[in-house]
Amino acid sequence: MLEAREISWIKDHKTILQNIDFHLFPKECVGLIGPNGSGKSSLLKILAFLETPTSGLLYFQGQSVPKRVPLPIRRRIAFVFQEPLLLSTRVFDNVAIGLKIRGLSKGIVRERVDYWLEQFGVSHLSKQLARSLSGGEAQRVSLARAFALEPDILFLDEPFSSLDAPTKEGLRLDLGQVFKSTQTTTVLVSHDFKDIAHLTNRALILLNGQVEAEGSPSQLLKGPQKEDVERFLEHFST
Repeated sequence: MLEAREISWIKDHKTILQNIDFHLFPKECVGLIGPNGSGKSSLLKILAFLETPTSGLLYFQGQSVPKRVPLPIRRRIAFVFQEPLLLSTRVFDNVAIGLKIRGLSKGIVRERVDYWLEQFGVSHLSKQLARSLSGGEAQRVSLARAFALEPDILFLDEPFSSLDAPTKEGLRLDLGQVFKSTQTTTVLVSHDFKDIAHLTNRALILLNGQVEAEGSPSQLLKGPQKEDVERFLEHFST
C-alpha cells in the first residue's frame, strides 16, 4: 500500500535520515520506535507527505508519488499529532471539519461524527468547546476526527506521550479495540515499547537516522540484535 525506497533527508546541513527502505501492507499497524533524535517522527512525516525527502522514492498504491503530492492522495490519509490540534469550536465541529471539506452530506457527517465520538467515549462532550477539554479528552477527539475520515492510512505521532499513565493506558486499550474492529492500516511512532507491543504487528527500530532492526515486537525483544539495538531494548525487556 505504501513503500519508501532509499529515503534520505538532510535539513539545515544535518543528515536526519539515511537510505531508509520501508513498506506497509493493507490492514497492518507498523511501529517506528527509537530514542529521541533517532528520526522516527521525521520519517513519519515523509511517509505522510508532510515533508519532502532529499532523495529517494515514495509509492502509494503501487504508483510513484511526485514531489507535489496530488490532493486526492492527501485526502486518503489522516495524521494525528502528539499535541492535539483542535479548532476553537465545539467538539462535534472539530470532528466534522474534514468530512465537510470533502463535501459529504449533513446526514453522513452527523452519522460518522456521532459514531466515532461514541467509539472513543467522548460523545457526551459533543457540544463542549474543544479548547476546554483535558489532554486525554482532546486526544480522543483528535483520534475520532481521524477515523471519521475513513483513511486508507492513519499516521500517529506519539499520540500518548503527553498523557498521564492511567489516561494513557485507557486510551491505548480503546485504540487497540478500534484497530481490531476496523483493521485500519496504520503507522505509529512511539518511544515506549509498550505501545508498540500492544498495538503493532511489526516495528522498525531507528537509531541515528537509520533502520537498525525490524520484526514483530516479540522478535525484537528476543533478539539477538546488534549491540546498539540491544542497549536500546535493555530497559524494555525486564
